[in-house]
Amino acid sequence: MSDLPLPDKRLVRAAFEKAAARYDEAAVLQREIGTRLLERLELMKIAPRRVLEVGSGTGFCSTQLAARYATAEFIALDIAHGMLRHARTRFGWWQRLRRSPAFICADAESLPLMEASVDLLFSNVTLQWCNDPDATFAEFRRVLKPGGLLLFSTFGPDTLKELRAAWRAVDDAMHVNMFIDMHDLGDGLLRNGFADPVMDREDIVLTYGDARTLMSDLKTIGAHNVNRGRHGGLTGKNRLNAMLTAYEQFRRDGRLPASYEIVYGHAWAPLTPRQQQTRDGSIAIPFAQLLAELRQRR
Repeated sequence: MSDLPLPDKRLVRAAFEKAAARYDEAAVLQREIGTRLLERLELMKIAPRRVLEVGSGTGFCSTQLAARYATAEFIALDIAHGMLRHARTRFGWWQRLRRSPAFICADAESLPLMEASVDLLFSNVTLQWCNDPDATFAEFRRVLKPGGLLLFSTFGPDTLKELRAAWRAVDDAMHVNMFIDMHDLGDGLLRNGFADPVMDREDIVLTYGDARTLMSDLKTIGAHNVNRGRHGGLTGKNRLNAMLTAYEQFRRDGRLPASYEIVYGHAWAPLTPRQQQTRDGSIAIPFAQLLAELRQRR
């Protein structure tokens, strides 16, 4: 995972601050993924007392999580103040009827919460903006209570493959964000002590009349290129036109595709904090700990 270019957190925060006002206009795909991720909770037998949403954005999933677990304390966390301001407006009716949610502006890789303080950690298409997924999983594991659930979605490496190929026909610069393979994410969960990780994926293809509209939508939701290895200057008109021409090779039935690889994952914090899960999924218990526990039972 360390071989991929790293997002520039300053650019990530600035992009989403700028995008907050118009985010909901173009975030059709993000809402759809969030809806599918929320549906997975129907299969999870949990009754959380505290729910944390990491990367809450403008609050589309937030209100549904708060309604699903109406007696739980709810925390919405995002890296951009602007996103949280919009999320807060969604809870106007809710705050009059129930306890007000907490809104926290913070980085997913450094959560300002106590250890073992959260029963459910929900994160919709946020992990791809983190510099170190291992460090992020370690933070998720730290704040989850024993038996707590992590449920997340993110984008896989086939995301925007057509746009990436069109730019590659023009130059070798990085114009499109890079994304981590599903299997690497699953390994990261195991390395950081999660139990019973489950990973799966699906492809969603949006279609556009032209590539400029796609690029405009990406910019509107703050999802344009924010990697540190990106080209620093403005893209010249000739290169942009060359990319648009190259994209035309993918046109089918009068429409241009934009492919997204959606990765879903969930895992549990082990019931015994000192237990360590190995890479093959088994639980490793120090012999001294086991011996001490046997002696206590006698």
